[in-house]
Amino acid sequence: MCGLFGIYEHPEAAKLTYFGLYALQHRGQESAGIAVARNKDILKHNGMGLVSEVFHPEHFEQLQGGTAIGHVRYSTTGSSILLNAQPFVVKHRHKSYAVAHNGNIVNAHIIKKELEEDGSIFQTTMDSEIFLHLFVKNLKLGFEESLIKAVSTLKGAFSFIILTSRGELVGIKDPNGFRPLCLGILNGHYILASESCALDLVEAEFVRELDPGEIVIIDSNGIKSIKAIKEAPKTFCIFEFIYFARPDSSILGKNIYEIRKAYGRRLSYEAPAEADLVMPFPDSGTYAAIGFSQESKIPFEMGMIRNHYIGRTFIQPTQHMRDFAVRVKLNPIKETLNGKDVIILDDSIIRGTTVKTRVKALRGLGVKKVHMRVSSPPHRFPCHYGIDFTTKTELIAEKKNVSELRDFLDLDTLHYLTIEGLLKSTGIGSNENNFCKACFDGCYPVEFDEAISKDCLENH
Repeated sequence: MCGLFGIYEHPEAAKLTYFGLYALQHRGQESAGIAVARNKDILKHNGMGLVSEVFHPEHFEQLQGGTAIGHVRYSTTGSSILLNAQPFVVKHRHKSYAVAHNGNIVNAHIIKKELEEDGSIFQTTMDSEIFLHLFVKNLKLGFEESLIKAVSTLKGAFSFIILTSRGELVGIKDPNGFRPLCLGILNGHYILASESCALDLVEAEFVRELDPGEIVIIDSNGIKSIKAIKEAPKTFCIFEFIYFARPDSSILGKNIYEIRKAYGRRLSYEAPAEADLVMPFPDSGTYAAIGFSQESKIPFEMGMIRNHYIGRTFIQPTQHMRDFAVRVKLNPIKETLNGKDVIILDDSIIRGTTVKTRVKALRGLGVKKVHMRVSSPPHRFPCHYGIDFTTKTELIAEKKNVSELRDFLDLDTLHYLTIEGLLKSTGIGSNENNFCKACFDGCYPVEFDEAISKDCLENH
Protein backbone atom coordinates (compact mmCIF):
# COMPACT_ATOMS: atom_id res chain seq x y z
CA MET A 1 0.00 0.00 0.00
CA CYS A 2 0.99 3.60 -0.64
CA GLY A 3 -0.75 6.92 -1.28
CA LEU A 4 -0.51 8.84 -4.57
CA PHE A 5 -1.47 12.38 -5.53
CA GLY A 6 -0.83 14.49 -8.62
CA ILE A 7 -2.12 17.80 -9.97
CA TYR A 8 -1.72 19.35 -13.43
CA GLU A 9 -0.70 22.98 -14.04
CA HIS A 10 -1.79 24.69 -10.84
CA PRO A 11 0.11 27.70 -9.40
CA GLU A 12 0.10 26.05 -5.94
CA ALA A 13 0.78 22.52 -7.19
CA ALA A 14 3.31 21.49 -4.53
CA LYS A 15 1.26 22.85 -1.63
CA LEU A 16 -1.93 21.18 -2.85
CA THR A 17 0.02 17.93 -3.25
CA TYR A 18 1.21 18.32 0.35
CA PHE A 19 -2.40 18.56 1.57
CA GLY A 20 -3.41 15.67 -0.69
CA LEU A 21 -0.73 13.52 0.91
CA TYR A 22 -1.95 14.61 4.35
CA ALA A 23 -5.34 13.10 3.49
CA LEU A 24 -3.62 9.91 2.33
CA GLN A 25 -1.25 9.57 5.29
CA HIS A 26 -3.12 6.43 6.45
CA ARG A 27 -1.82 4.65 3.34
CA GLY A 28 1.85 4.96 4.33
CA GLN A 29 3.88 6.39 7.18
CA GLU A 30 7.46 5.46 6.34
CA SER A 31 8.40 8.20 3.90
CA ALA A 32 6.89 11.05 1.90
CA GLY A 33 7.94 12.94 -1.21
CA ILE A 34 6.88 15.54 -3.77
CA ALA A 35 8.27 16.13 -7.27
CA VAL A 36 7.49 19.12 -9.51
CA ALA A 37 8.16 19.88 -13.18
CA ARG A 38 9.98 23.18 -13.73
CA ASN A 39 12.05 24.56 -16.60
CA LYS A 40 12.10 21.21 -18.41
CA ASP A 41 13.47 19.47 -15.33
CA ILE A 42 12.07 17.72 -12.25
CA LEU A 43 12.81 18.91 -8.73
CA LYS A 44 11.94 16.80 -5.72
CA HIS A 45 12.12 16.63 -1.97
CA ASN A 46 11.51 13.50 0.05
CA GLY A 47 12.38 12.14 3.46
CA MET A 48 11.67 9.48 6.05
CA GLY A 49 8.64 9.93 8.28
CA LEU A 50 5.22 11.54 8.15
CA VAL A 51 4.23 14.28 5.72
CA SER A 52 4.33 16.89 8.50
CA GLU A 53 7.86 15.77 9.45
CA VAL A 54 9.29 15.71 5.93
CA PHE A 55 8.08 19.08 4.63
CA HIS A 56 8.71 22.58 5.98
CA PRO A 57 7.96 26.04 4.51
CA GLU A 58 11.39 26.41 2.90
CA HIS A 59 10.80 23.27 0.83
CA PHE A 60 7.87 24.87 -0.97
CA GLU A 61 10.03 27.81 -1.97
CA GLN A 62 12.19 25.28 -3.83
CA LEU A 63 9.30 23.21 -5.20
CA GLN A 64 7.97 25.86 -7.57
CA GLY A 65 6.30 24.33 -10.59
CA GLY A 66 2.88 23.97 -12.17
CA THR A 67 2.58 20.18 -12.18
CA ALA A 68 3.42 18.00 -9.19
CA ILE A 69 3.12 14.45 -7.92
CA GLY A 70 3.46 13.11 -4.39
CA HIS A 71 3.80 9.82 -2.57
CA VAL A 72 3.52 8.40 0.94
CA ARG A 73 5.18 5.02 1.32
CA TYR A 74 4.36 1.75 2.99
CA SER A 75 7.04 -0.71 1.93
CA THR A 76 6.37 -4.22 0.67
CA THR A 77 9.13 -4.43 -1.95
CA GLY A 78 12.38 -2.70 -1.05
CA SER A 79 13.73 -1.68 2.33
CA SER A 80 12.34 1.25 4.31
CA ILE A 81 15.27 3.59 3.62
CA LEU A 82 15.60 7.05 2.09
CA LEU A 83 17.03 5.64 -1.15
CA ASN A 84 13.69 3.89 -1.74
CA ALA A 85 11.52 6.91 -0.92
CA GLN A 86 9.33 8.06 -3.79
CA PRO A 87 8.62 9.76 -6.17
CA PHE A 88 11.53 8.10 -7.94
CA VAL A 89 13.21 10.31 -10.58
CA VAL A 90 15.44 9.36 -13.51
CA LYS A 91 17.07 11.30 -16.35
CA HIS A 92 17.19 9.91 -19.88
CA ARG A 93 18.50 11.80 -22.92
CA HIS A 94 18.12 15.25 -21.37
CA LYS A 95 14.60 14.54 -20.11
CA SER A 96 13.45 13.61 -16.62
CA TYR A 97 10.68 11.30 -15.44
CA ALA A 98 9.25 10.71 -11.97
CA VAL A 99 7.02 7.87 -10.83
CA ALA A 100 4.89 7.23 -7.75
CA HIS A 101 3.65 3.66 -7.35
CA ASN A 102 1.05 1.88 -5.25
CA GLY A 103 1.00 -1.92 -5.40
CA ASN A 104 3.32 -4.85 -5.94
CA ILE A 105 4.68 -6.15 -9.26
CA VAL A 106 4.85 -9.92 -8.92
CA ASN A 107 7.14 -10.56 -11.90
CA ALA A 108 9.55 -7.77 -10.92
CA HIS A 109 12.42 -10.13 -10.10
CA ILE A 110 12.16 -11.80 -13.51
CA ILE A 111 12.10 -8.49 -15.42
CA LYS A 112 14.92 -7.06 -13.31
CA LYS A 113 17.15 -10.03 -14.08
CA GLU A 114 16.50 -9.65 -17.82
CA LEU A 115 17.16 -5.91 -17.71
CA GLU A 116 20.39 -6.35 -15.76
CA GLU A 117 21.57 -8.94 -18.26
CA ASP A 118 20.97 -6.31 -20.96
CA GLY A 119 23.10 -3.80 -19.06
CA SER A 120 20.59 -1.88 -16.91
CA ILE A 121 21.89 -0.51 -13.61
CA PHE A 122 19.43 -0.18 -10.74
CA GLN A 123 19.66 2.51 -8.07
CA THR A 124 17.10 1.08 -5.62
CA THR A 125 15.54 -2.22 -4.54
CA MET A 126 12.00 -1.06 -5.41
CA ASP A 127 9.90 -2.82 -8.00
CA SER A 128 8.70 0.67 -9.04
CA GLU A 129 12.08 1.42 -10.65
CA ILE A 130 11.56 -1.48 -13.04
CA PHE A 131 8.66 0.34 -14.69
CA LEU A 132 10.86 3.34 -15.55
CA HIS A 133 13.57 1.10 -17.02
CA LEU A 134 10.99 -0.55 -19.27
CA PHE A 135 9.48 2.81 -20.17
CA VAL A 136 12.71 4.56 -21.26
CA LYS A 137 13.90 1.42 -23.05
CA ASN A 138 10.89 1.70 -25.37
CA LEU A 139 10.79 5.49 -25.86
CA LYS A 140 11.99 5.01 -29.42
CA LEU A 141 8.44 3.80 -30.10
CA GLY A 142 6.98 7.11 -28.95
CA PHE A 143 5.68 8.34 -25.60
CA GLU A 144 2.28 6.62 -25.62
CA GLU A 145 3.57 3.36 -27.09
CA SER A 146 6.39 3.21 -24.55
CA LEU A 147 3.85 3.54 -21.73
CA ILE A 148 1.69 0.81 -23.21
CA LYS A 149 4.59 -1.57 -23.78
CA ALA A 150 6.00 -1.00 -20.29
CA VAL A 151 2.77 -1.67 -18.40
CA SER A 152 1.87 -4.58 -20.67
CA THR A 153 5.03 -6.34 -19.45
CA LEU A 154 4.12 -6.01 -15.78
CA LYS A 155 2.05 -8.46 -13.74
CA GLY A 156 0.46 -7.81 -10.40
CA ALA A 157 -0.99 -4.77 -8.67
CA PHE A 158 0.03 -1.31 -9.78
CA SER A 159 -1.41 2.15 -9.84
CA PHE A 160 1.10 4.69 -11.15
CA ILE A 161 1.21 8.46 -11.34
CA ILE A 162 3.98 9.69 -13.65
CA LEU A 163 5.41 13.18 -14.13
CA THR A 164 7.57 14.24 -17.07
CA SER A 165 9.94 17.20 -17.23
CA ARG A 166 7.71 18.60 -19.99
CA GLY A 167 4.92 18.77 -17.40
CA GLU A 168 2.76 15.86 -18.55
CA LEU A 169 0.83 14.00 -15.86
CA VAL A 170 0.00 10.32 -16.39
CA GLY A 171 -2.18 7.91 -14.41
CA ILE A 172 -2.09 4.16 -14.94
CA LYS A 173 -4.12 1.34 -13.41
CA ASP A 174 -3.32 -2.36 -13.79
CA PRO A 175 -5.65 -4.57 -15.87
CA ASN A 176 -7.16 -6.24 -12.79
CA GLY A 177 -7.77 -2.95 -10.98
CA PHE A 178 -6.29 -4.10 -7.66
CA ARG A 179 -5.54 -0.65 -6.25
CA PRO A 180 -7.67 2.52 -6.26
CA LEU A 181 -6.91 5.56 -8.40
CA CYS A 182 -9.38 8.32 -9.18
CA LEU A 183 -9.61 11.46 -11.29
CA GLY A 184 -10.75 14.84 -9.99
CA ILE A 185 -10.80 18.46 -11.12
CA LEU A 186 -10.18 21.73 -9.27
CA ASN A 187 -11.07 24.93 -11.13
CA GLY A 188 -10.12 23.32 -14.43
CA HIS A 189 -6.96 21.62 -13.11
CA TYR A 190 -6.99 17.82 -13.25
CA ILE A 191 -6.00 15.78 -10.21
CA LEU A 192 -5.11 12.11 -9.77
CA ALA A 193 -5.37 10.58 -6.29
CA SER A 194 -5.49 7.20 -4.60
CA GLU A 195 -8.72 8.04 -2.78
CA SER A 196 -11.53 10.56 -3.05
CA CYS A 197 -10.85 11.85 0.50
CA ALA A 198 -7.76 13.63 -0.91
CA LEU A 199 -9.98 15.41 -3.44
CA ASP A 200 -12.35 16.46 -0.67
CA LEU A 201 -9.55 18.04 1.36
CA VAL A 202 -8.38 20.29 -1.49
CA GLU A 203 -12.02 21.01 -2.45
CA ALA A 204 -11.75 19.30 -5.82
CA GLU A 205 -14.64 17.66 -7.62
CA PHE A 206 -14.61 13.89 -8.04
CA VAL A 207 -14.88 12.98 -11.74
CA ARG A 208 -14.51 9.21 -11.85
CA GLU A 209 -12.29 6.28 -11.01
CA LEU A 210 -9.82 5.07 -13.58
CA ASP A 211 -10.86 1.83 -15.23
CA PRO A 212 -8.71 -1.29 -14.88
CA GLY A 213 -6.07 -1.25 -17.60
CA GLU A 214 -6.58 2.45 -18.36
CA ILE A 215 -3.82 4.98 -19.08
CA VAL A 216 -4.77 8.64 -18.67
CA ILE A 217 -2.46 11.31 -20.15
CA ILE A 218 -2.99 14.93 -19.09
CA ASP A 219 -1.14 17.65 -21.02
CA SER A 220 -1.70 21.00 -22.73
CA ASN A 221 -4.14 19.35 -25.13
CA GLY A 222 -6.39 18.23 -22.27
CA ILE A 223 -6.97 14.68 -21.09
CA LYS A 224 -6.64 11.52 -23.15
CA SER A 225 -7.70 8.03 -22.13
CA ILE A 226 -6.06 4.95 -23.62
CA LYS A 227 -7.51 1.47 -23.13
CA ALA A 228 -4.60 -0.41 -24.57
CA ILE A 229 -3.80 -3.05 -21.95
CA LYS A 230 -5.34 -6.47 -22.44
CA GLU A 231 -8.48 -6.82 -20.36
CA ALA A 232 -8.44 -9.11 -17.32
CA PRO A 233 -11.03 -10.10 -14.70
CA LYS A 234 -11.67 -7.23 -12.29
CA THR A 235 -10.19 -8.14 -8.93
CA PHE A 236 -10.22 -5.05 -6.72
CA CYS A 237 -8.57 -5.68 -3.34
CA ILE A 238 -11.41 -6.16 -0.88
CA PHE A 239 -9.05 -5.31 2.01
CA GLU A 240 -9.36 -1.69 0.86
CA PHE A 241 -12.99 -1.81 2.02
CA ILE A 242 -12.17 -3.67 5.23
CA TYR A 243 -9.16 -1.71 6.45
CA PHE A 244 -7.02 0.46 4.21
CA ALA A 245 -9.24 3.11 2.66
CA ARG A 246 -10.33 6.06 4.77
CA PRO A 247 -13.99 5.85 5.87
CA ASP A 248 -14.81 9.18 4.20
CA SER A 249 -13.65 7.89 0.81
CA SER A 250 -15.93 6.36 -1.80
CA ILE A 251 -14.72 3.51 -4.01
CA LEU A 252 -16.65 1.69 -6.76
CA GLY A 253 -19.53 4.03 -6.02
CA LYS A 254 -19.77 2.96 -2.37
CA ASN A 255 -18.94 4.94 0.78
CA ILE A 256 -16.41 3.10 2.95
CA TYR A 257 -18.05 4.20 6.23
CA GLU A 258 -21.41 2.74 5.23
CA ILE A 259 -19.84 -0.52 4.03
CA ARG A 260 -17.99 -1.03 7.32
CA LYS A 261 -21.21 -0.46 9.28
CA ALA A 262 -22.86 -3.06 7.04
CA TYR A 263 -20.13 -5.55 7.97
CA GLY A 264 -21.04 -5.02 11.64
CA ARG A 265 -24.74 -5.46 10.99
CA ARG A 266 -24.04 -8.69 9.16
CA LEU A 267 -21.90 -9.96 12.06
CA SER A 268 -24.77 -9.28 14.46
CA TYR A 269 -26.91 -11.54 12.27
CA GLU A 270 -24.28 -14.25 11.77
CA ALA A 271 -22.87 -14.35 15.32
CA PRO A 272 -25.14 -12.75 17.95
CA ALA A 273 -24.12 -12.56 21.61
CA GLU A 274 -25.54 -11.27 24.89
CA ALA A 275 -23.52 -8.46 26.46
CA ASP A 276 -23.73 -5.15 28.28
CA LEU A 277 -22.02 -3.16 25.57
CA VAL A 278 -20.46 -3.21 22.11
CA MET A 279 -17.07 -1.57 21.78
CA PRO A 280 -14.45 -1.25 19.06
CA PHE A 281 -10.72 -1.52 19.10
CA PRO A 282 -10.40 1.99 17.66
CA ASP A 283 -10.10 3.16 15.08
CA SER A 284 -10.24 0.17 12.75
CA GLY A 285 -13.18 -1.53 14.48
CA THR A 286 -15.25 1.56 15.19
CA TYR A 287 -17.56 1.56 12.17
CA ALA A 288 -18.34 -2.18 12.29
CA ALA A 289 -19.07 -1.76 16.02
CA ILE A 290 -21.59 0.98 15.24
CA GLY A 291 -23.33 -1.32 12.77
CA PHE A 292 -23.31 -4.27 15.20
CA SER A 293 -24.75 -2.07 17.97
CA GLN A 294 -27.48 -0.64 15.74
CA GLU A 295 -28.56 -4.08 14.57
CA SER A 296 -28.33 -5.85 17.95
CA LYS A 297 -29.71 -2.94 20.04
CA ILE A 298 -26.82 -3.43 22.47
CA PRO A 299 -25.39 -0.06 23.57
CA PHE A 300 -22.27 1.22 21.81
CA GLU A 301 -19.47 2.46 24.06
CA MET A 302 -15.92 3.64 23.48
CA GLY A 303 -14.35 1.36 26.06
CA MET A 304 -10.85 2.27 24.95
CA ILE A 305 -9.49 5.65 23.99
CA ARG A 306 -6.88 5.91 21.27
CA ASN A 307 -3.74 8.01 21.43
CA HIS A 308 -3.89 9.62 17.99
CA TYR A 309 -0.22 10.54 18.06
CA ILE A 310 0.78 6.92 17.52
CA GLY A 311 0.76 5.42 14.03
CA ARG A 312 -1.38 2.49 12.92
CA THR A 313 0.26 -0.59 14.44
CA PHE A 314 -0.46 -2.90 11.52
CA ILE A 315 1.65 -0.94 9.06
CA GLN A 316 4.69 -0.42 11.24
CA PRO A 317 7.59 -2.05 9.34
CA THR A 318 9.11 -4.17 12.14
CA GLN A 319 7.61 -6.44 14.79
CA HIS A 320 9.48 -4.60 17.55
CA MET A 321 7.82 -1.33 16.52
CA ARG A 322 4.40 -3.04 16.43
CA ASP A 323 4.83 -4.36 19.97
CA PHE A 324 5.78 -0.91 21.25
CA ALA A 325 2.89 0.80 19.50
CA VAL A 326 0.36 -1.68 20.91
CA ARG A 327 1.36 -0.78 24.48
CA VAL A 328 0.96 2.97 24.08
CA LYS A 329 -1.82 3.23 21.51
CA LEU A 330 -4.98 2.51 23.54
CA ASN A 331 -6.02 3.25 27.12
CA PRO A 332 -9.11 1.49 28.54
CA ILE A 333 -11.80 3.27 30.57
CA LYS A 334 -12.06 1.31 33.81
CA GLU A 335 -15.37 2.78 34.98
CA THR A 336 -17.10 1.79 31.72
CA LEU A 337 -15.72 -1.75 31.58
CA ASN A 338 -15.41 -3.07 35.14
CA GLY A 339 -17.75 -6.00 35.77
CA LYS A 340 -19.25 -5.92 32.27
CA ASP A 341 -19.73 -8.45 29.48
CA VAL A 342 -18.41 -6.86 26.29
CA ILE A 343 -18.47 -7.51 22.56
CA ILE A 344 -15.35 -6.25 20.81
CA LEU A 345 -15.31 -5.43 17.10
CA ASP A 346 -12.15 -5.29 15.03
CA ASP A 347 -11.55 -5.54 11.31
CA SER A 348 -8.91 -8.29 11.29
CA ILE A 349 -6.55 -10.44 13.29
CA ILE A 350 -3.27 -10.68 11.39
CA ARG A 351 -0.45 -11.62 13.74
CA GLY A 352 -2.41 -11.62 17.01
CA THR A 353 0.00 -9.26 18.79
CA THR A 354 -2.45 -6.43 19.20
CA VAL A 355 -5.51 -8.43 20.24
CA LYS A 356 -3.77 -10.58 22.85
CA THR A 357 -2.31 -7.53 24.60
CA ARG A 358 -5.63 -5.68 24.65
CA VAL A 359 -7.72 -8.62 25.86
CA LYS A 360 -5.25 -9.13 28.69
CA ALA A 361 -5.72 -5.46 29.65
CA LEU A 362 -9.52 -5.87 29.66
CA ARG A 363 -9.34 -8.92 31.90
CA GLY A 364 -7.11 -6.99 34.25
CA LEU A 365 -9.81 -4.32 34.56
CA GLY A 366 -12.40 -6.83 35.69
CA VAL A 367 -14.29 -7.43 32.46
CA LYS A 368 -16.32 -10.62 33.00
CA LYS A 369 -16.83 -11.88 29.46
CA VAL A 370 -15.05 -10.87 26.27
CA HIS A 371 -16.72 -11.76 22.97
CA MET A 372 -14.87 -10.82 19.81
CA ARG A 373 -16.30 -10.32 16.34
CA VAL A 374 -14.06 -9.71 13.33
CA SER A 375 -15.45 -7.87 10.29
CA SER A 376 -13.48 -9.98 7.80
CA PRO A 377 -12.88 -13.70 7.27
CA PRO A 378 -9.70 -15.26 8.73
CA HIS A 379 -6.49 -14.22 6.97
CA ARG A 380 -4.93 -17.59 6.14
CA PHE A 381 -2.95 -16.79 2.99
CA PRO A 382 -0.20 -14.26 2.27
CA CYS A 383 -0.76 -11.25 0.03
CA HIS A 384 1.51 -10.81 -2.99
CA TYR A 385 -0.18 -7.68 -4.33
CA GLY A 386 0.96 -5.00 -1.92
CA ILE A 387 -0.14 -5.68 1.68
CA ASP A 388 2.45 -6.41 4.35
CA PHE A 389 1.75 -10.05 5.12
CA THR A 390 3.73 -11.93 2.51
CA THR A 391 4.37 -15.24 4.30
CA LYS A 392 2.06 -17.77 5.94
CA THR A 393 4.22 -17.85 9.07
CA GLU A 394 3.04 -14.30 9.89
CA LEU A 395 -0.66 -15.22 9.87
CA ILE A 396 -1.98 -16.59 13.14
CA ALA A 397 -5.23 -17.84 11.55
CA GLU A 398 -3.16 -20.12 9.32
CA LYS A 399 -1.58 -21.74 12.39
CA LYS A 400 -4.67 -21.97 14.62
CA ASN A 401 -8.32 -22.72 13.93
CA VAL A 402 -11.00 -20.46 15.40
CA SER A 403 -11.40 -22.40 18.66
CA GLU A 404 -7.63 -22.60 19.19
CA LEU A 405 -7.29 -18.90 18.46
CA ARG A 406 -10.15 -18.11 20.85
CA ASP A 407 -8.31 -19.92 23.66
CA PHE A 408 -4.95 -18.40 22.75
CA LEU A 409 -6.41 -14.89 22.91
CA ASP A 410 -8.35 -15.67 26.12
CA LEU A 411 -11.74 -14.86 24.58
CA ASP A 412 -15.10 -16.29 25.63
CA THR A 413 -16.28 -16.43 22.00
CA LEU A 414 -14.73 -15.55 18.66
CA HIS A 415 -16.45 -15.27 15.29
CA TYR A 416 -15.31 -13.98 11.91
CA LEU A 417 -17.48 -12.56 9.15
CA THR A 418 -18.05 -15.19 6.47
CA ILE A 419 -16.87 -14.61 2.90
CA GLU A 420 -20.50 -14.79 1.79
CA GLY A 421 -21.45 -12.19 4.39
CA LEU A 422 -18.51 -10.00 3.41
CA LEU A 423 -19.47 -9.94 -0.27
CA LYS A 424 -23.16 -9.42 0.40
CA SER A 425 -22.49 -6.58 2.85
CA THR A 426 -20.14 -4.85 0.41
CA GLY A 427 -23.20 -4.34 -1.78
CA ILE A 428 -21.69 -3.99 -5.25
CA GLY A 429 -24.62 -5.84 -6.81
CA SER A 430 -23.85 -8.05 -9.80
CA ASN A 431 -20.14 -7.20 -9.47
CA GLU A 432 -19.84 -8.44 -5.89
CA ASN A 433 -17.52 -11.29 -6.90
CA ASN A 434 -15.10 -9.03 -8.77
CA PHE A 435 -12.69 -8.83 -5.85
CA CYS A 436 -9.34 -10.25 -4.90
CA LYS A 437 -10.00 -12.39 -1.81
CA ALA A 438 -6.76 -14.36 -1.98
CA CYS A 439 -5.81 -13.61 1.63
CA PHE A 440 -9.01 -15.42 2.68
CA ASP A 441 -9.48 -18.20 0.13
CA GLY A 442 -6.00 -18.68 -1.39
CA CYS A 443 -7.24 -18.09 -4.95
CA TYR A 444 -4.75 -15.67 -6.52
CA PRO A 445 -6.03 -13.87 -9.63
CA VAL A 446 -2.55 -13.14 -11.03
CA GLU A 447 -0.04 -15.97 -11.08
CA PHE A 448 3.42 -15.51 -9.60
CA ASP A 449 6.18 -18.10 -10.02
CA GLU A 450 4.81 -21.61 -9.35
CA ALA A 451 3.22 -20.95 -5.96
CA ILE A 452 -0.37 -20.78 -7.19
CA SER A 453 -2.75 -23.66 -7.76
CA LYS A 454 -3.84 -23.85 -11.38
CA ASP A 455 -7.31 -25.01 -10.35
CA CYS A 456 -7.68 -22.07 -8.03
CA LEU A 457 -6.72 -19.63 -10.78
CA GLU A 458 -9.18 -21.19 -13.19
CA ASN A 459 -12.02 -21.12 -10.69
CA HIS A 460 -11.50 -17.57 -9.40
